Amino acid sequence: MINIKRLSITISFVLLIALIGFYVWIQDHYVVPILMYHSISSSDTRPLFVIGSPQKYKLRLNSVSPRSFEWQMGYLKKNGFHVISLDDFVQGNRGGQEFPHKTVVITFDDGFVDNYTNAFPILKRYHFPATIFLISDAVGRYPYLLNWDQVKEMSQNDISFGSHTRNHAYVPSLSIDQMKDEIIMSKHVIEEHLGKPIYDFAYPGGGFNEQAKAIIALAGYRSALSTNRGYDRYNIDLYELDRIHINNWDNAFTFTSKLSGFYNLFRFLKPSQ
Repeated sequence: MINIKRLSITISFVLLIALIGFYVWIQDHYVVPILMYHSISSSDTRPLFVIGSPQKYKLRLNSVSPRSFEWQMGYLKKNGFHVISLDDFVQGNRGGQEFPHKTVVITFDDGFVDNYTNAFPILKRYHFPATIFLISDAVGRYPYLLNWDQVKEMSQNDISFGSHTRNHAYVPSLSIDQMKDEIIMSKHVIEEHLGKPIYDFAYPGGGFNEQAKAIIALAGYRSALSTNRGYDRYNIDLYELDRIHINNWDNAFTFTSKLSGFYNLFRFLKPSQ
């Protein structure tokens, strides 16, 4: 006859060992969350990038309200998160550095003017560094995007800049010559305006391939950031770094989950192309 008490004790012991094993395993798989923002605005619309012919469309997923962004940055500060620059992350990664838990990197794609008007004052108040990826040929051409004076001012206050191609081109759809033009020339344009080198690239739409990675490396970039494309959950390959998309639908629970450092382990990853 089965001893119910002994069976329950055995099951409890096995579960405890399993939980301890899982805890030990997951601690070794911590990945510094690289947060990805776009527009910091209360508007329900943002521009669709058709260079030379901008259109408007509803896309709440790519915007975060200033109020939410303020709360999120305040949460990082109050809860002891160490916000580091993308450059510090890349250099540490190259050197095999193990980052402590509660380390986070902040990035923005596209270069919306509200990154300057709404996000920049908040980042300055908390002394948080961030990186903004610019569409080089669109800077200063549209009222909803940053201009070069704003870019220069931000670059003197802990905001670094990287390339998001010349024309927001989806990289896998390009020929090799087009890739070189979008990747290399955008770097030259931004460096010329800033008067200093840039080292980081972000793939529009997150799409990339091996040819693009090779061109990016040869052009002198030290990193290339995707969205949640590819299959490197641990961000070992610096030319296909996964990021975590923050949007206006994030509440306190989802935001803190995305900051855990284990979000990459369990989320669905898309093919790179």
